[in-house]
Amino acid sequence: MQTKRQTALSISLVLAAMLAASPLRAQQAPEAKTDSEIRVGNVMPYTGPLAAFATIGRAEAAYFDMINEHGGINGRKVKFISVDDSSSPKTAIEQTRDLVESQDVLLMFGSFGTPSNLAVRKYLNEKNIPQLFVASGDEEWAHPKTFPWTMGWQPTFRAEGRIYANYIQAAYPSRKIAVLWQNDQFGRDLFRGLQEGLGDTAGMIVADLAFDASETAIQNQIGILKGSGADILVFDGAPAIAARAIRAAADLDWHPVFILDNASASIASALRPAGLQNSLGVISTSFLKDAGDASWKNDPQIKAWDAFMDKYYPDGDKDDIYAVFGYAAADTLMQVLRQCGDDLSRENIMRQAASLKDYQSPIALPGIVINTGPKDFRPIKQMRLVQFDGNAWQPIGDVIESAFTPVREDN
Repeated sequence: MQTKRQTALSISLVLAAMLAASPLRAQQAPEAKTDSEIRVGNVMPYTGPLAAFATIGRAEAAYFDMINEHGGINGRKVKFISVDDSSSPKTAIEQTRDLVESQDVLLMFGSFGTPSNLAVRKYLNEKNIPQLFVASGDEEWAHPKTFPWTMGWQPTFRAEGRIYANYIQAAYPSRKIAVLWQNDQFGRDLFRGLQEGLGDTAGMIVADLAFDASETAIQNQIGILKGSGADILVFDGAPAIAARAIRAAADLDWHPVFILDNASASIASALRPAGLQNSLGVISTSFLKDAGDASWKNDPQIKAWDAFMDKYYPDGDKDDIYAVFGYAAADTLMQVLRQCGDDLSRENIMRQAASLKDYQSPIALPGIVINTGPKDFRPIKQMRLVQFDGNAWQPIGDVIESAFTPVREDN
């Protein structure tokens, strides 16, 4: 245990030293030239254990291609520069510094993951570079007083955990719960939210096991959790492990109420690899439309989405929720840039990002709106519970306001 602590401390010190080493670190980056283009930086795990999420970056690139073909934003084309960090914070630092100091990006947008974004947050804030719509549900992206250049986008993992707790208390008040969670900040946040939501009934959790994101086998953990006598399994981790967990439970003839975190609720990356028959009845949360849901087949926005995928992302999988995620996140950035008008200073970009009022993304579920303010850096605060019917995700409840996580005093 002491060795693990020392290793973690060493990694933290190395990352801190890398940031401290730059003589330009405390200086504001010069404004990027925007006469003919808007240069947008992005870091994604195109390789490595979380490569399934790279679909987000590919969908965003395709969205910007569509925008550019239609004339761009306020007469300027979007130059989207998306690079790979293999989910390595060290690589994320190197890539982000290159994007800012060599590629002259105006802002960073939608970079993926908690560790990588935490690693570059101080650097970007000290250089006054917008770090907008981070692709992570951590609460660290909503501290406008301490980090005024950093803003999240999706609902928080902790709030999602509370939603599951409320659902379990209402639908299965006397059932035993097992939790299988990824051993990092992502996994801990959702697990903490679940425990907080259960409150005095947290004793319903009879077993929990953690796993590393790099693990490839999960059968032993599933066997142990089955042996706990739990009737409900809450899974919180990446889609590849989610697929193995669903399949392993079926192989063991264990059929708990399976609750799957939103980050892994991809038919393409989790449910289909697990076996659609094994995934029947899985419960999750959503704030975006499921393009495969037949109830949306006549929806004008889903028709536009299908046309977008066919023309700009033909290699993409329409069952992959991460493609929808990337499309919606890019659309939100476009709304901010439209509001900027001819003033594309970094200060105005952040001002407009903090001035979104009841904005309805075309691909968001009905009732899901985006609101921000100078003290509110949590754009999306609502979700819906959904259940997989063997083909698509079906809503099983009303829109739930998820903005009940306590706000820190610096907000």
